[in-house]
Amino acid sequence: MADLGRLPADWLRPAPGGSRLLIHVQPGAARSAIAGVHGDALKVRVAAPPVEGAANAALLMFIAGWLEVSRGEVTIERGDKSRRKTLRVALSPEEIERRLIKEQA
Repeated sequence: MADLGRLPADWLRPAPGGSRLLIHVQPGAARSAIAGVHGDALKVRVAAPPVEGAANAALLMFIAGWLEVSRGEVTIERGDKSRRKTLRVALSPEEIERRLIKEQA
């Protein structure tokens, strides 16, 4: 797993009913993975190409699996056609931090 730096992270923000994740996505990678931090965003590589929504779908599936939530609990709030996206996740920032700390242990 990539080094995510300190927690709480700049890329993780509270939102009504959950959290917002600021994401910098890199489509067309060899495999989907967290690649660290890019400025104030979490950098995520996805194996899907950036055509017809394939990279967005792969990103949502990857983040849902990474945070162990259902795919329906992760949505794109902003940046549908951009590398920089804001995702909404139906988990509190504290719960996301707890899961990340547990994963890194």
